Amino acid sequence: MTGSVPAELVSLAHRLADAARPIVARHFRTPVVIDDKSDHSPVTVADRDAEAAMRHLLERSVPDHGIFGEEHGAQRTDAEYVWVLDPIDGTKAFITGLPIFGTLIALLHRGKPVLGVIDQPILGERWLGTTGQASTLNGKPIRVRACETLDRAYMYSTAPIMFSGEIEGRHAALARQVKLFRWGGDCYAYGLLAAGHVDLVVENSLKLYDFAALVPVIKGAGGLITDWHGRDLDMTSDGSVLAAGDPAIHHAASRILAP
Repeated sequence: MTGSVPAELVSLAHRLADAARPIVARHFRTPVVIDDKSDHSPVTVADRDAEAAMRHLLERSVPDHGIFGEEHGAQRTDAEYVWVLDPIDGTKAFITGLPIFGTLIALLHRGKPVLGVIDQPILGERWLGTTGQASTLNGKPIRVRACETLDRAYMYSTAPIMFSGEIEGRHAALARQVKLFRWGGDCYAYGLLAAGHVDLVVENSLKLYDFAALVPVIKGAGGLITDWHGRDLDMTSDGSVLAAGDPAIHHAASRILAP
């Protein structure tokens, strides 16, 4: 895509987040039934209903666009525009009452992420990133912070289960070099990075719906987000993600994670 994302599609992204937000909030810290999916990850009625509401809006508004959702599958993914939906990224945080989950909404143009929304419905925070524009948090421009060396960096990763086998050692080696490392965060950690509070987020085994929305948000705030080898993230990516606010520590982290 050349130029910026059409205004009507940016508006549609906000409407999608507005549709999901009250559904997710209504079920937060309530005794919802939790089911286990085939991959043993949890899912609730909030996940399913929030995605269904967004899909209904897309079918009415842009019936020729594709949809790739975590809970209700994919359709027309060969379309020029494809919406990628994760109604609750961080369901484990959601079901344990921790408000660091988020609704992720991405728009792909010919397979590349060009628009992303991270919406935290409990805290009322919404990050927006679009190609060619500065990323915003609740409508105000945000920017990553400078951090040129790993020994000054603050780093997040969601959970140890993401790092098994030989990559566990590489991740541990990186975590030992930073100033502060914490587990947790889910998509919220990427929002914190884009807003200048965190310097590195390192993940693995992510699906398209986990990372597509993060790409425009991080890039629009002046950061970098790639796989561990420094390759752009798209529909064909391997699931590893390295986000950084400063090119210097992105390069240093990549050398440790993918020597």
